Amino acid sequence: MPIVMELDVMLARRKMRSRELAERIGITEQNVSLLKSGKVKGIRFETLDKICKALDCQPGDILLYRPASEPET
Repeated sequence: MPIVMELDVMLARRKMRSRELAERIGITEQNVSLLKSGKVKGIRFETLDKICKALDCQPGDILLYRPASEPET
């Protein structure tokens, strides 16, 4: 998928552990782990809002668009 979650990078920049983020935004550590690994198919805007507030960042800081390489012709 061309949308990449870089939550782990922002956590490292903010020197915050997954457990602390989970507590601040009210989700389980397991769900934070799934978000970090990119194993989710979507994220609720409400959750994204809480993450951005907790990490003092913009959605574009943790969600990136990386298109797949186009096949050569």
